[in-house]
Amino acid sequence: MGLGPLALAGPATAVEPERATALTEPPPAAVLPSTTSLEYFDTPRDLTGCPYRTSPPAPVDESEVPLPGRTSPVPPPVPETPPGGDSLAGCDVVAPDGFEVPRDVTASAWMISDLDTGEVVAARDPHGRYRPASLIKTLLATVALDTLDADRVIEVSDEDLLGAEGSLVGIGPGGQYSVDRLVRGLLMSSGNDAALVLARRMGGVEKTLEAMNAHAAGLGAVSTHAATVNGLDGPGMMSTAYDLSLIFRDAMTRPGFAGIVGTEMSGFPGYPAGEGAGAPDPAAAPALTGPTTRGDGTVVNPGFVLANDNQLLYNYPGAIGGKTGFTDDARHTFIGAAERDGRRLAVVLLDGTRVPASPWEQAARLLDAGFDTDDSVGRLVTGPPADPGAGTEHQASGPLGAVGTAAQLDPSGTRGSVLVQYGPWLAVGAAGLVVAAGAVMALRSRR
Repeated sequence: MGLGPLALAGPATAVEPERATALTEPPPAAVLPSTTSLEYFDTPRDLTGCPYRTSPPAPVDESEVPLPGRTSPVPPPVPETPPGGDSLAGCDVVAPDGFEVPRDVTASAWMISDLDTGEVVAARDPHGRYRPASLIKTLLATVALDTLDADRVIEVSDEDLLGAEGSLVGIGPGGQYSVDRLVRGLLMSSGNDAALVLARRMGGVEKTLEAMNAHAAGLGAVSTHAATVNGLDGPGMMSTAYDLSLIFRDAMTRPGFAGIVGTEMSGFPGYPAGEGAGAPDPAAAPALTGPTTRGDGTVVNPGFVLANDNQLLYNYPGAIGGKTGFTDDARHTFIGAAERDGRRLAVVLLDGTRVPASPWEQAARLLDAGFDTDDSVGRLVTGPPADPGAGTEHQASGPLGAVGTAAQLDPSGTRGSVLVQYGPWLAVGAAGLVVAAGAVMALRSRR
């Protein structure tokens, strides 16, 4: 299916707080639980006594209430010896001598680590358990890229999109999308619809969650439990700054993943218009031209341009990727990575606020401090411990290659033609691209 003319943004969709916060700071009161004030989202937590060593902070809504007939999973056991070294045991800041924690950093937990050597530069509450929000899409993307052919073209049905809510990239029934394009929508635009389509092509949501949790455990992320494939809160959802540093480091060994999270803008296909298809709202997604009609008479909503949600890419010299996240219970979460003088550092922030600085700005300050430091306080250790309760050192860290692959959840399916997804873009004129890029830059400025 052709992509049709370019548009500047996806079809109008429901907006999860994660996306809404890119447009309004803080989230509008209408999306907050009635018992929660805006102050909740702007107040750093008191970590005296390491209160989140076993479980995340109490939820502020009913998102983690189990379905009828089900119970919440028991939290994973806390390792007796902290993975990564004894210095990472506490919840206070641990850093080399001379390291200055930026004043504006308010995240409850954060970690700076070296993507290549695995050294932990500095951290706060590295093993404290918090909700990852859409950072868990990093784990889903890893499993999807290991399981599905990136060139395989998927025709999406109404059933594929059942339950899609919150932050949507704009996938429509009848649309044809390569796995690569779906992962772009997942990571660049935090598309919960893309998460469901990918999961249902890997055997279903439950089977995909099993694969995600198995992959995390295999990396040594022993405090991580993915309860949803898209990062929306669910019973038992949790991770740590240490675990997400492991997960992101592993993901960045995949050229497909690293290329996507480092991309500022990318084209995304349209889909057939029709009843319930969600035709674009011109006011929300101004198209360069209107919908087109295919030779068989099918009206097709135009393709559009994705702009990466990660503001670090546009504003921090040397930025190479990352992921954004937000839910009411998780508050703000963020992963960012950058390269300077041949050294690549990543920073994870959990349970953060947007006051006095936005998450990407807090990440930028931590990256600056990390690049100014040559010492380390621990090391990411890849691979499962011999005894999960002991947390013993298991595999020496160092230059990391891909740690195994996910089970082939869906080995069937024909390889789709790359031209189905990319061919129509060859016909886009240079003038159209200039207009699209200028309009997206204007949209980014408004954000």
